[in-house]
Amino acid sequence: MSVASLRITAFRNLVDAEIHTDGRDIFLVGENGQGKTNFLEALYFCSYASSFKGVRDRELIRNGEKDCSASIKIKNSVYEKVLVKLEGSKKSIQIDGKNITDRKELLEVAPCIVFCHEDMEFVAGSPERRRWFFDQSQSLYDPLYLEDLRKYRRVLKTRNTLLKENYGNRDIKAVLDALDPQLALYGLQLMEKRAESAEQFSVTFGPLYEEVSGINAITVGYVPSWKAATLEGITAFLEKRREADMAAGACLSGPHRDRYVFTRDGEEFSGKASTGQRRLLALLLRIAQARRFSQVTGKNPVLLLDDVLLELDPEKRRKFLLVMPEYEQAFYTFLPEEPYDRYRKSHTVVYTMSGGVLTT
Repeated sequence: MSVASLRITAFRNLVDAEIHTDGRDIFLVGENGQGKTNFLEALYFCSYASSFKGVRDRELIRNGEKDCSASIKIKNSVYEKVLVKLEGSKKSIQIDGKNITDRKELLEVAPCIVFCHEDMEFVAGSPERRRWFFDQSQSLYDPLYLEDLRKYRRVLKTRNTLLKENYGNRDIKAVLDALDPQLALYGLQLMEKRAESAEQFSVTFGPLYEEVSGINAITVGYVPSWKAATLEGITAFLEKRREADMAAGACLSGPHRDRYVFTRDGEEFSGKASTGQRRLLALLLRIAQARRFSQVTGKNPVLLLDDVLLELDPEKRRKFLLVMPEYEQAFYTFLPEEPYDRYRKSHTVVYTMSGGVLTT
């Protein structure tokens, strides 16, 4: 699919308008603070009903307004339109005029992959951010994985609530005895899929990183929190660790504590990498994510690239463009002084962004 147009109302600093984007490559050129990233955020909002910057929904609504919306018209798809609205604290989603209640349905309609500065957190940030990236990668092509993840989190939330109660209460103990096999079951399903996915992702990512950076043997490793690999073993471990969990008031082990590591020659790589290497690592993670999506689904995503070339030296910039994944459509942001003209193609559409307004 590709985006034929984007309509925005009271979204961030963008002026209300419908912008036609009927081109394979769309360049948004403007100074910082003029709305280029907000435009990409509006497109992402139509794909995930959330912000890629990790902000609360309320922050997407223009100052002084109570509601906002973003909608896209779609080409080359069985679907025609997606509309996402924020009305106060209420969020509503429509696909071709039909209300939907589960955001995961959007993943089948308007898949997009964003490249942005915040991606550095997948390399240098917390284990939670790295898990988020790999969870999103798999959810793009495996809706059952997303459902398992939700089930696990629901049981985990209930268990954590109980752990804060008095363990001497027999009723609470009985409930925990019933919950632990459920937590173990959903957790084991996640572990099996994560292990397989990390191995496949590494096959794509390792050669990609070597091609661009010249550094070989980078692998993606999955390190599960639970060492047991059977339902019975995990359930027994949870019971054994229950006292410690109760003292902490939370479950201290499980897939919510899993880690992903980047290694080279058997040693952790990202902690020793330079800032430039980390930035490149983050960019290539997104390329590998897009390639895996295409390999599994046979579809190509829409790419949103926010200042991705700005921090690369000329040689790495050249190599990055050579390994770009296949895509249906790509939106790039550039500062006016960047040499964006050299990246233009015959079908490229160039917009100038100033004060939240796009002009050709």
